[in-house]
Amino acid sequence: MRLAVTDRCNLRCFYCMPEEGLNWLQREELMTYEEMLQICELLVKMGIEKIRITGGEPFVRRDMMHFLAALSKIDGLNELTITTNGVLTAPLVPELKKLGIRSVNLSLDTLDANRFFMVTHRDEFAKVMETLDQLLKHDIKVKINAVVMDGKNTQDIIPMVEMTRDMPVSVRFIEEMPFNGEGHVYNGLKWDYIRILDEIKESYPNIQKLADPADSTSYNYHIPGHKGDVGVIAAYSRTFCGTCNRIRITPDGVLKTCLYDEGVMNIKNLMRSGISDAGLQSELLKAFGKRAKDGWEAEQKRNINDPVHESMATIGG
Repeated sequence: MRLAVTDRCNLRCFYCMPEEGLNWLQREELMTYEEMLQICELLVKMGIEKIRITGGEPFVRRDMMHFLAALSKIDGLNELTITTNGVLTAPLVPELKKLGIRSVNLSLDTLDANRFFMVTHRDEFAKVMETLDQLLKHDIKVKINAVVMDGKNTQDIIPMVEMTRDMPVSVRFIEEMPFNGEGHVYNGLKWDYIRILDEIKESYPNIQKLADPADSTSYNYHIPGHKGDVGVIAAYSRTFCGTCNRIRITPDGVLKTCLYDEGVMNIKNLMRSGISDAGLQSELLKAFGKRAKDGWEAEQKRNINDPVHESMATIGG
């Protein structure tokens, strides 16, 4: 399960939201920590083994470390992970390590400070790189998520692959998606996963395919002699839909069984109406049983007046 704890973010990446930000959720619209902990405990009892905390940027929400500490104590939860942009994260890394956080996804689209500012509209590159250093220093597994954008950062593909030579990191290149909060629609994706991979193979012709885990969303590769590895995520092409085992809960409690659906039920509202855990479990199982077969079907089922336009900040990365 991917749980988005806030829609707010301290960056303004243009592929995720408008520069001026969004109409942020009010406090009463957000799930409380108590509500989130309750639904996490229930879902773990139902079989969820891994929870990823996302946003927005998780660490802009107050008392996040206390919430992570409570989550880490859930009996039966095998893995607790975080996706962060790294701006506020570096000082927290030692405590994250103590909580048992073994893996962190770090959003980083470029290794050039000027391009970082162009993409994010914020001068925070040094803080993100300090977070990367701290994560590696504390032996926390790092996956670097880089969205590939035509005319913006394609020149960073090879330098980011080169990071894996000396760093034990997994660099994952992600197709750009239509979730920037402005209703952006593609007229053909110029950098799909095939073109990204071809770009890498041109510089590293000896790159080797790795066996992908059963529920992997990425195609994974290794370059002989490198400490890390490389992945390509066909997020817009959606070639992995048949094996996806993820669900999402948005900051306001909406359950999404697919990144591209418009939400299938509101967990927060059900909880605040007084539903029992047994009743909520029944509703969740009904929703899981009606899951779209893939992202294309999920998108087609959306209300014709509500096309894909959300910010990635509101649906959990």
